[in-house]
Amino acid sequence: MISFKNVAKRYGDEIVAVNDVDFTVEEGKIVVLLGPSGCGKTTLLRMVNRLESISEGEIIINNENSKDLDAIELRRKIGYVIQSNGLFPNMTIEENVMLVPDLLGWSKKDKRGRFEYLMKLIGLDAHDYGKRLPHELSGGQQQRIGVVRALAADPPVMLMDEPFGALDPIIRDKIQEEFLQIQREVKKTILFVSHDIDEAIKMADKIVLLRDGEIMQFDTPSKMLSHPKNEFVSQFFGKDRAIKSLSLHTVEDLQKIIGLGPVDESIQDTKTINIHQDLRNTLSMLMNQEADQVIVKNDQNENIGTITIDLVQKYLHFEIKGKMSASQEG
Repeated sequence: MISFKNVAKRYGDEIVAVNDVDFTVEEGKIVVLLGPSGCGKTTLLRMVNRLESISEGEIIINNENSKDLDAIELRRKIGYVIQSNGLFPNMTIEENVMLVPDLLGWSKKDKRGRFEYLMKLIGLDAHDYGKRLPHELSGGQQQRIGVVRALAADPPVMLMDEPFGALDPIIRDKIQEEFLQIQREVKKTILFVSHDIDEAIKMADKIVLLRDGEIMQFDTPSKMLSHPKNEFVSQFFGKDRAIKSLSLHTVEDLQKIIGLGPVDESIQDTKTINIHQDLRNTLSMLMNQEADQVIVKNDQNENIGTITIDLVQKYLHFEIKGKMSASQEG
């Protein structure tokens, strides 16, 4: 858990980078810091591991005041992932990943076991990749290594500063999915900086939207999109908030409520998607007419039905009616 209590950061008498920030990242959840350039996102993140000092207020990490902890020991207990991955070019992948466990005095056996476990998490063979140098890996692979290095000593808290921002959109989307799958297993408490609205909606349990160092709204992505607190929040997320909200729903959600269409075996031009695919990407595929039929597969790779634009529209109609009914009852 990370709690910000009336936290402020000032540079001299004039510049206020962060002002009276108060929110909590609950244990095992991802909170995304979002906002325009210069709003204080990265400053706020770096105050957690004391790479930036706190001018006022307190940051409590797992019931301990960060000011009372030795800075070096504090940083060893917090995983830290940055956009450029921060790998040491002259160290092997295994040496990079095991850097903090090595500093903490782990045994050779424990380090090897942890390295093999982490590499399996990201789908890279520990034997094949362990002795390679960072430049021998692709950008996406390097970023995966940066993530598991932050997980190496099993820290309860992770800080992530635009970790996927340097990757191209297709690779970024894949790694985001992989990271969310890892998070479902390891359940870390994560503070995540992003400038990308779609990424924030996809990754966050809750979003902190900042402007000029102050919180404009702290809420779930769903509530941010459906009930913006003020004009700034509304304009920041844009007029297509209903389309963005489709990122929060999957084909499986649609199947449970209205079902899927039948598969037409005579159609040759098809695309396949997994049942866990989000509806926004699915709708985009349909609207771009990438195939005559989009077939949905389950986790056993079996065809279970098809999805159409009409089905997505029907699902949206059910969702809107449900929210209106809930609002009236409230």
